[in-house]
Amino acid sequence: MSILKPTRRLVVAGLGASGLGVAGGGLRRARAASPAVPSSPVALNVVDVAGQLQLTQRAMDEFVKANPKLVSRITYSQAPAPELPGKIKAQQAANRVDIDLVLTGTDALSAGIDQQMWIPVANGDYGDVLPDLGTIYSPGALKMQGMAQKQAVCVVFCPGGPLLEYMPDMVKTPPKTAQALLDWTRQHPKRFIYARPANSGPGRCWLMGLPYILGDTNPKDPKNGWAKTWEYLVEIGKNVEYYPTGTGAVMKELGEGSRDMTPTMTGWDINPRVLGVVPKEAEVGTIQGFHWVNDAQYMAVPKGVSDAKLAVLLRLIAYVLTPKAQATTWDKGYFYPGPAVKDVPLSMAPKDSQDAIGAYNRPFYDALIKDVPSETPLDAQLMVWAFDRWDKQVGARVGK
Repeated sequence: MSILKPTRRLVVAGLGASGLGVAGGGLRRARAASPAVPSSPVALNVVDVAGQLQLTQRAMDEFVKANPKLVSRITYSQAPAPELPGKIKAQQAANRVDIDLVLTGTDALSAGIDQQMWIPVANGDYGDVLPDLGTIYSPGALKMQGMAQKQAVCVVFCPGGPLLEYMPDMVKTPPKTAQALLDWTRQHPKRFIYARPANSGPGRCWLMGLPYILGDTNPKDPKNGWAKTWEYLVEIGKNVEYYPTGTGAVMKELGEGSRDMTPTMTGWDINPRVLGVVPKEAEVGTIQGFHWVNDAQYMAVPKGVSDAKLAVLLRLIAYVLTPKAQATTWDKGYFYPGPAVKDVPLSMAPKDSQDAIGAYNRPFYDALIKDVPSETPLDAQLMVWAFDRWDKQVGARVGK
């Protein structure tokens, strides 16, 4: 979805089978079960379905440079999130997995959990290599790590959205309620836009944030608790021309002036303005009843990856979680703030990150993050179900 270019050791008490350590907020077995490092360097194939390369590639490249005996090179590629699970499942069925690491948001992660695709790297078996996740994360990132169900490792964090971004010269009186937004789209057909939630962070936040805004009966239950949300999405969809496949296309249209308003997130507000894709003067507001729906990105390892590569990948993930590497995830505001690990302030980030965020951040974000309730996204299986219903009931009925 990107519009851009592409150890600590766990100290455990007791080494026997009955030893216990804490990670991710729960008990885990303290085992040193990670596979041995290979005798010669391996080449890794990394696929990004979340625009995460912008945030973590610098750290991964540093790991390669510092560990020539472990990894010879990393090949990076990008793919749409909805397409990846099917591709990996086909490779696994053929016993020929050639994707070693997936950089993903909650979308492909959830689909992979639902289909049991991932090696459970965060289940506690690899505590001799990975840090104690329960102690290193910020509170929000720790909650998002729980969403991974031990199947992946959270490496970046964002408070999320849904915020409402608009061009002030075209939207003189920005809507403050869901009804006002619906009325505005009726008065200005085809000027409101958002991307397919299954492949868009802002689209997901919009989908999962509406039940809080609308006061639905159970914001965590899209099957039985979203009556108002599904009705609203269909109704507002009558005024939407089409749903792009990713957020990058949304921001391009907003910047070019062919659309006037879109749901957004902190990072998708800041970064496109840093890059000049969206004019700096674009404004952001909130809708009455708004709760943050947090977002995060993860590193996940498909089942079928060799032990030799898994040994290297575990060490790569551990490096990405160090404060030095985490400081680079501030980037240019793409996933603001970025670091999943606590105590990694902007002052630790590279100067270009400090300059960009200093110039384009919105001072009221910190107050919103502090004062507005924050929620975790839907559980994996329910998220997959919600995406499917949106595709069939909303996405397939554009303008109807």
